[in-house]
Amino acid sequence: MAINGRFKVSMGDVFPHGAYVVSEVEPVRDFEKSTRERAVQATDKESGLLVWSVSVLDADPDARKDAKTVTVKIAASHQPIPPEAMAGLPFRPVEFDGLTVTPYVNDNGGRARIAYSLRATGMRAPQLGSGKSAPRANPGEAA
Repeated sequence: MAINGRFKVSMGDVFPHGAYVVSEVEPVRDFEKSTRERAVQATDKESGLLVWSVSVLDADPDARKDAKTVTVKIAASHQPIPPEAMAGLPFRPVEFDGLTVTPYVNDNGGRARIAYSLRATGMRAPQLGSGKSAPRANPGEAA
């Protein structure tokens, strides 16, 4: 099979209704290299860059409750900075660059299911004029 490990996807494929940052960007700990006394930050196996994580709210109204908030790991030489907040919105809208998905089997709780690990090379504010409508402060307002 031609797909091994990560495969590239577009932001619209993963988050067709948009996504919102709901946490701080934090370093991912390398559990194999870290000790109780000394934490070591994980590095991306493909790029060698440091790995950071951020929690994101999927704006899809039909998303399952347990899949509403997901973690996106970002490989970057320095800590990524989330986009600025937009007036009237409780969370910061975000788009990810270089988004990839890695499927895996999650057998927590004794019932196996397919889950997905999300990675990116960067994050930024949604681009206006990209063909997608920007989030509105009042979703009930006409565009």
